[in-house]
Amino acid sequence: MTKQELDEKNYGAKDIQVLEGLEPVRKRPGMYIGTTGSKGMHHILWEIVDNSIDEVANKFGDTISIDIFPDNSISVKDNGRGIPVDIHPEKKRPAVELVFTVLHAGGKFNADKYNFSGGLHGVGASVANALSSWLKVEVWRDGKKYTEEFHSPEVNGEIKSGVVKTPLWSEPDKTHSRGTRVTFLPDPRVFGKEKYNFETISRHISELAYLNAGLKISVTEHFDDGTPDRTNAYCYQGGIKDFVLSLTKDKEPIYSEPVYIEKRTDKCQVLLAFQHTNTFIESIFSYVNNIQTTEGGTHETGFKTALTNVLNEFGKSKNLIKDKQGSYKGEDFREGMTAVLSVKMHDVQFEGQTKTRLGNPEAKKMVEDAVTETLKEALGKAKKEVIDGIFEKAAMAAKARESASNAKDVARKMNTMTTSALVGKLAACTGKRPELNELYIVEGDSAGGSAKQGRDRRFQAILPLRGKVLNAEKSNINKLLENEELRTLINALGTGVGNSFDISKLRYNKVIILADADQDGAHIRALLLSFFFRYMRELVVEGHVYIGMPPLYKIEDKSGARYAYDDEELRKMLENAGRGYTLQRYKGLGEMNPEQLWETTLSPQSRTLMRVTVESAAEAESMVILLMGTDSKSRKDYIFENANFNRTDKFKEIKG
Repeated sequence: MTKQELDEKNYGAKDIQVLEGLEPVRKRPGMYIGTTGSKGMHHILWEIVDNSIDEVANKFGDTISIDIFPDNSISVKDNGRGIPVDIHPEKKRPAVELVFTVLHAGGKFNADKYNFSGGLHGVGASVANALSSWLKVEVWRDGKKYTEEFHSPEVNGEIKSGVVKTPLWSEPDKTHSRGTRVTFLPDPRVFGKEKYNFETISRHISELAYLNAGLKISVTEHFDDGTPDRTNAYCYQGGIKDFVLSLTKDKEPIYSEPVYIEKRTDKCQVLLAFQHTNTFIESIFSYVNNIQTTEGGTHETGFKTALTNVLNEFGKSKNLIKDKQGSYKGEDFREGMTAVLSVKMHDVQFEGQTKTRLGNPEAKKMVEDAVTETLKEALGKAKKEVIDGIFEKAAMAAKARESASNAKDVARKMNTMTTSALVGKLAACTGKRPELNELYIVEGDSAGGSAKQGRDRRFQAILPLRGKVLNAEKSNINKLLENEELRTLINALGTGVGNSFDISKLRYNKVIILADADQDGAHIRALLLSFFFRYMRELVVEGHVYIGMPPLYKIEDKSGARYAYDDEELRKMLENAGRGYTLQRYKGLGEMNPEQLWETTLSPQSRTLMRVTVESAAEAESMVILLMGTDSKSRKDYIFENANFNRTDKFKEIKG
């Protein structure tokens, strides 16, 4: 009998592993938090913060404070009702203990207790506990302070996740406070050396403050002795109206105040604010129960449908749209629009635990009905400048769309172009599997020539850029598509662009921008990233865009040649360099021969890539506007304060 036959014969019930308690989380953390890198570590913090936000959203509190400590432990405190501490009638354990030790245990399933919540499956608190070295929960309610502690010890080589260390105990609280504080240390055995980032947390909670008008929320970082180092606090009484104003502050609004509508029912709450600017970009930021839906979903579809129908109906009734014009398209009304849509509803169905797209079919009709009713009322009361601004902008957009060089026609033509248009520009790879292929977008013919000679032509394609592409922030799609370099790039990727973009047609899994490490190179990277973000956003959101990292220096001595990628790395190398070394400073990629370029920048075994990600769509929006928009003073101030073209430490390095 063969080994395979023996294995099949002996495979039985004893081989079925049953994971108890929180073990599934520790065994497969990626299923719950997406990644065990920085993003995943911040995700377990957001789960705890979401619980506090749910208290605020349901009118049981108004203050949340986050504290980051030197050992990377972190706490979240709110003044909500406090997690229940009484004994569960069936489980015979304190409710707070169940919340932190049992998956799918929580109060979010009961609509009577939580009208709206961001929790998906009731796993947030327990997942945070499972992936922490220790966790402490403190509850203030009923004139007492309750405390329970958990830890994840290693027993006989196995980690026991989130087990009770100190059972629930109480003490009198003369202050009669109420609320919950959760303090925990993300387990280095899961997250390695990752650390909580003050700026990342600040950006996230500032959005939460906008989405919950009147919420007071802060983050404080502490020194080693426990004293506060720095604090950022946020509170916006105007809510999402203030959010829209912050997003348009570096643009040129067509009318001064955003249009704001709200509709509240027992089934849903819909808040919408929008403002048009003298740009060509539509920017919609949507949220469901305070969770950002970066990939949109059914609620966005309902909003767009209602907006188009209501504005067309209103325009015709006021003779703002002539009969011969018919109706404007939705994209006409949304050109130059910055909108924030915040929906709160029951039984949210996100696609995936990381919550990026709303899947509830009923959300489309709920949002469509709410926007239809309230937008009609808002337009009837709106100032003349608002009405004129909306319809004049739509008229210009429609005219551009209907012209012979409109974006859709050009994109359709480009999709039918033959590869002959790329001859002399794109050096294609021979591989036929897009998931393995890479496209290097290289600055200049000289560097492009070296890259073509140095690459592995089986999976690496090279596209040299001759000059700088147009600024997507200052040009409409028609003008952008007249740019030969951009047309070539779009054709090479194969996805189409704008409304015609189709990620399934992408010919390369990695799209790598390779430019010199100087001001011109940084400008080229910014131009390309702005174009991708505006017209191929899914390319960035799904992690296909990378920055190549060429070295700045070459050091050679008796032990051989080594490369330094920034000044700090150079300093360390020089300290260990032998006598008689030579130092070369690369002024550009064109100074490297093909072998050097392969060794340092192209080879998956030795190169360093930076993946471009979008942690916050609103933050990315603001950064693109700042760097590529019309406000030159703000851009200059930011560059002088932050630019260092030799630094890599702010980016995630990916080998391979």
